[in-house]
Order: sequence, then C-alpha cells, then structure tokens
Amino acid sequence: MELKGRIIRAGKAEGEALKSDSPLSFFGCIDPETGTITEEGHELQGNSVKDKILIFPHGKGSTVGSYSLYRLKKNNCAPAAIVNQECEPIVAVGAIISDIPCLDRVDISKISNGDKVIIDNDSIIIEDG
Repeated sequence: MELKGRIIRAGKAEGEALKSDSPLSFFGCIDPETGTITEEGHELQGNSVKDKILIFPHGKGSTVGSYSLYRLKKNNCAPAAIVNQECEPIVAVGAIISDIPCLDRVDISKISNGDKVIIDNDSIIIEDG
C-alpha cells in the first residue's frame, strides 16, 4: 500500500513501524541516551525509537522537545523517520535540525506496529510486518 504525506523534512528512510495512537513528547518521555520511551503508562513505554519509523498523531509538551530529538540523533538513538497525522512545531523543528525525514497529513490508521515502512520524500510504502 502507498500513502502520501506533506513533507516537513524531505528524505528517504526505511524501517519497522513503531506506532502510537497517543501523542508523544521527546522531552522527559524518551531517554536521549538510549532512545527508550520512559513515559509512565504510555502505550509504547519500554520500546526504543532507535532506527524505527516512528508514527504518532502529534507531539506534545515542552519546546525543549525539539532539542531532545536532536540529542537522540547525536547519540545515534533517533528514529529513522517520523510520520504524524498533524506535525506541530516542536516535532517539525526537531526533525528539521536533526535531518530526520518527517511527513504529516497521513492517515496513520493504515499503518500497524511491525509493518515495514519505506519513506521516499512524500511517499510512504507499507508492507505488512
């Protein structure tokens, strides 16, 4: 299946989908040294974002989240790409400064955890996992 999205940060990436139906914060909810989601009670708690195609509706939390995403990238623990329903400024700035491909305006209900996802600028190719 192929989906299209609006480019926030152009690029190419591929990897396994790590999907949340809940918003995600990069500040205080993801360990910048390991990429592990630490937010208590979050559906992805204990999972690592490292090298995943990270899919979630939108970000939340502090503007420091942009820098936190940059720290993940510098520590080689960042997602390979980000796909949102609606990308807000915190995630957008973080993806841009970190050179992480990012798309929004995507129907994320069509993607499941474990799917193989290929990002090629505004195209998202999904292969069942």
